[in-house]
Formats: sequence, C-alpha cells, structure tokens
Amino acid sequence: MERVIYLAGGCFWGLEKAFQALNGVKDTEVGYANGNIKDPTYELVKTNTTSFRETVKIIYDDEIISLDKILKAFFICIDPTQNDGQKHDIGSQYLTGVYYTDDSDEEVIREYFLEERKKHPEFYTEYKKLENFYTAEEYHQDYLIKNPGGYCHISKREYEEVRKLNEE
Repeated sequence: MERVIYLAGGCFWGLEKAFQALNGVKDTEVGYANGNIKDPTYELVKTNTTSFRETVKIIYDDEIISLDKILKAFFICIDPTQNDGQKHDIGSQYLTGVYYTDDSDEEVIREYFLEERKKHPEFYTEYKKLENFYTAEEYHQDYLIKNPGGYCHISKREYEEVRKLNEE
C-alpha cells in the first residue's frame, strides 16, 4: 500500500538522493515543512525566521519497504546530536525531524526514537505530526540528479550504507 512520510535531514538535496536509491520508494519531493507562513520561498526559509525545515516527502510502498527501514536509512544520513543543523549546513532550516500524517505511524516512530536515543548522549531530532508542507522551487527537485557534482553533506560511505539496505 502506498504511504507517505516527511523527513528533514539537513540540506534536502542529499537526503532526496539517498532515498531515491531505496527499493520501494515510489517518489520523492523536496519542500518546506512545519513553518509559520504561507507559500514560503527558499529565500525566505534561509533567513531562519520562518521555522520551516528543508524536508523530503517520501512516497513509498509499505509492501516493499517498511517505515522502520526508512527510519534506519534516515539515521544513517543524519547526526541527531547536532543541534544547529547538519555538518556545515547551519541554521534552523537544516534541523532534523520526522513528520507523519497517519497517526498509526506515530507508535513506530516513537519506538524507533526510543532505541535511537539510547545510542547518543545528546539527541536533537524531533518527531511530530506534519503541520504543513510546501513544495520547493522546481530547481531544487532532483537537484543532485540534474547536478551530479553538486554539494551534499551526506558522504559516499553513508550513501553506500543506505543502498545496502536494499539487500536486507
């Protein structure tokens, strides 16, 4: 069955690329989640005044990939101990989070987070119900496919770890 989850993990270009490599992910779309204005633009989001997170909307087939495996891939790609962004991307738009629309996902996410928190002395990744989501400008969509040499905070090793999840 087709499902959806929203993941904020630093710059959305790299996170989108990571999830496009997973079997069962049907589509991805980058955008801005859980902010405080209508119809944000990248220029507004990067001012750190809108509360929006750069987020990837992930549409997946839960008969091929589980939400647990998606969360596992997400935590491969992020550092939940960084409270001001991800790696060199600093600012509120780069904070990490998992946002759900289906209440039945909350228990799976909560249980996963309980286990993940045990691994880290500090933990700043949030999870909560999605409040809003606005699709980012077209040039941001599939950015690293269109610009293979483009910047990404996710390392080659982390991409490979995500791809290996297809073998599990």
